[in-house]
Amino acid sequence: MPKRVKFRKAHRGNRRGMAGRGNQVAFGQYGLKSLDAIWITDRQIEAARIAMTRHMKRDGKVWIRIFPDKPVTKKPAETRMGKGKGAPEFWVAVVQPGKIMFEIGGVSRQVAEEALRLAAHKLPNKTKFVERID
Repeated sequence: MPKRVKFRKAHRGNRRGMAGRGNQVAFGQYGLKSLDAIWITDRQIEAARIAMTRHMKRDGKVWIRIFPDKPVTKKPAETRMGKGKGAPEFWVAVVQPGKIMFEIGGVSRQVAEEALRLAAHKLPNKTKFVERID
């Protein structure tokens, strides 16, 4: 979650369209690209990061290109309608199709492919392994 936010609660927004930026591998050699529009929680991002770094045995470098800066609110269970918006429960990153979510560098293609495959299993959307185009 962010250290500070301007507003405590956010609108839901929409998830239309393709990613206009962050849609190419920029830092590492290999990346994991999203094929769906989805919200990814802070816990899912962390689980994917741990899966990648464990497989790589702390070799190479991992870049996380998404950040959970949107608060999602929930009302308590068995609460009647009305009485305002619920309290922030968790944080999500809004991911559009085409967005590069994770990047890896400094390891072989086989290691990177397997690490990103393990990370993809922790995420709720369809993904694709991509290579840097020079």
